[in-house]
Amino acid sequence: MKFAYQGIPGSYSESCIKENYPECEKTISCRTFQDAFELAKNNNNVKALVPEQNQLIGSINIETLILKYRLNIVAEHFFKINHSLLGIPGTQLKDIKNVYSHTAALSQTNSFIRENNFTENVMADTAGSAAYVAKQNDKSKAAIASLHSAEIYGLEVISSKIQDEDENYTRFLVFQKDVTQPDFSEKEKYITSFLFKLKNKPSALFQSLTGMSLRQVDMTKLQSFPEKGTFSSYFFFCEVQGHIVEEKISGALSDLELHCSEFQLLGVFKQSSFRNR
Repeated sequence: MKFAYQGIPGSYSESCIKENYPECEKTISCRTFQDAFELAKNNNNVKALVPEQNQLIGSINIETLILKYRLNIVAEHFFKINHSLLGIPGTQLKDIKNVYSHTAALSQTNSFIRENNFTENVMADTAGSAAYVAKQNDKSKAAIASLHSAEIYGLEVISSKIQDEDENYTRFLVFQKDVTQPDFSEKEKYITSFLFKLKNKPSALFQSLTGMSLRQVDMTKLQSFPEKGTFSSYFFFCEVQGHIVEEKISGALSDLELHCSEFQLLGVFKQSSFRNR
């Protein structure tokens, strides 16, 4: 199996793939999230691993792509984000004037940047900033990226774990074209993920979720986003704890569908052990 991801070698997405799928046949670098979705849509042998949410900055806003491609979600992974300051060999902290990274990484290392009076420069991604600094070969320039990026691009780690909050995880989802579900086991915990659009009527959202409350279904995610071209019609990306074969889950979703003009199951997958912390 091959995995597509946004970014270049050394990105956190690629590192997440290598950590969780060491037997992966190949990782495919993509310019955008949409390119990764497109590859998975058109090739049964390609999965797309995409960040969905970060613990500190919230949603990565991939919901419109989830809606557009309607791929099957088969797994979730929580990956620890450790930012490091990387420079060309021989660089010292006092040499650095400019730092380069993705806007999320810059915001997550704000205290370190301010403390050292660095000038921030926004780049498309963290690994790309490491490649840029390596190419510039200038001690006044440094990248904020992963340790893996330092290895790939021949940079020196000047300072590690520079993020403001040590507890910094990103949740990644794995998408594929083929629809599959794990067999239910009482020893395992599951997530059922789906999209829905409500009928246009008063109190529609409240009424639609009543079944989940009555059946004591634990909802772990509910995010709204507007339908393309309008602000009067909204889709919801929702996840609940449990497997769709369980009576309380199938019953709650059947109740929900009565209030929907559109409903689609996106996937059933095992919960990450990270949720047990």
